[in-house]
Amino acid sequence: MSYTIEEIAHALGLEARGELSLTIRRAAEPGTAGPDDLALAMAPKYAEDMGKGRARAAMLWDGADWQAMGLAAAILAPRPRMAMSGLTGMMDPGQGFGTGIHPTAVIDPGAEIGIGVSVGPLAIIGAGAKIGAGSVIGPHCYVGTDVELGENAVLREMVSIGARVKIGARFIAQPGARIGSDGFSFVTPEVSGAENVRKTMGDQGDAKAQSWLRIHSLGSVRIGDDVEVGANATIDSGTIRPTEIGDGCKLDNLVHVGHNVRTGRDCLFAGQTGISGSVEIGNNVVLGGQTGVVDNIFIGDGVIAAGGTKILSNVPAGRVIMGYPGVKMDAQTEIYKAQRRLPRLMRDVAALKKAVSKFGSSE
Repeated sequence: MSYTIEEIAHALGLEARGELSLTIRRAAEPGTAGPDDLALAMAPKYAEDMGKGRARAAMLWDGADWQAMGLAAAILAPRPRMAMSGLTGMMDPGQGFGTGIHPTAVIDPGAEIGIGVSVGPLAIIGAGAKIGAGSVIGPHCYVGTDVELGENAVLREMVSIGARVKIGARFIAQPGARIGSDGFSFVTPEVSGAENVRKTMGDQGDAKAQSWLRIHSLGSVRIGDDVEVGANATIDSGTIRPTEIGDGCKLDNLVHVGHNVRTGRDCLFAGQTGISGSVEIGNNVVLGGQTGVVDNIFIGDGVIAAGGTKILSNVPAGRVIMGYPGVKMDAQTEIYKAQRRLPRLMRDVAALKKAVSKFGSSE
C-alpha cells in the first residue's frame, strides 16, 4: 500500500508543498521515520526529533517551515487530529481477514448473506440472520437468530450478537464485544431491603433475606448507523422494549450499557463507563472514563462528564459535570480546593482552641 504526497493531500483536502511525487508507504514518528515514511509532527514539540530520523516528507502544522527541517515535501494540516482521522484510514492495512466464506464457518440455511460478505473461521450465523452487503464477520464470531446487520459492518474476532438484535450500516465491533445479553433484572417475592433503602435512603426496614428471581429480557437491542463498540463492551437487551443506541455513537472498551437505556446520536462513552438500566441520554453526550450513571434518570443533550464522575440525578442539557456526586465542574473544582485546605484549617482551629483555652484559664 503506497501513495504519493499529492494523492494523500488531495484525499485529505490539505495543502502539499515540495516534491509531490514522493511515494509514502507508511506513517511514522519523526525520530523513527525512514525515507519512505510520512513523519507525523503536527505541533512544534513533535518536530524536535525530526533530525533523528531519515524522513523526506512530513505532515506538519499549518505555517511550519518544512524546508528548514531538511524535508523534500510536506503536507500542512490546520486541524491535526482531523487530518489524522483521514490519514490513518488510508494507511490502515486491516486485520488480514480472508475474503469469502471460510469452510469452517457454520451458517444456517435460513440466513441471508449479502453480496461480498466475508465470514471467518469458526464463525456462526444463526437462522433468519440477515448480513448486509460488504460486511466482515471475523473469526469465532456469533451472530444469533433473526439478527439484522447493515451493510459494510465489521465484526472483529469473537464478537457476539444475541437473537433479534437490529444494527444499522457501517457498524464496527472490536474484539469480544457482546450485544444482546440479558439485562441485570431480578426481583424478590416480597419487598427487599434494597427496595426499602431506595425509599428511605438508609433504612432497610424489616425486610427478610430472600432469593432472587430473574426477569427475562424480551426486548433485544436496536443500534443505528455508524456506531462503534469497543473491545469487551456489553450492551444488554431491554426488558420489554429494546435497548437503543443512536446513530454515530462510539463506545470505548469495557463500556457497559444496561437494559432499556436509550441514547441519542453521536454520543461518546469512554472506557469503563457503566450506564445503569432505563437511563435516557440525549444527543452528543460525552461520558469520560469510569463514569457511573445510576438507573432511571435522564442526561440532556450536550452534557459532558469528566472522567470518574458518578451521576446520581438528572442532568440538564449542556451541563459540564465532575466528581462524586457529579455537580457542575466549577463547583466541584472549588470543593476540591476546599478539601485540600482542610488539614491547614483544622490546624488553625486547633491552635485557636488552645489559645482560647489558655485565655479562659488565666481569668
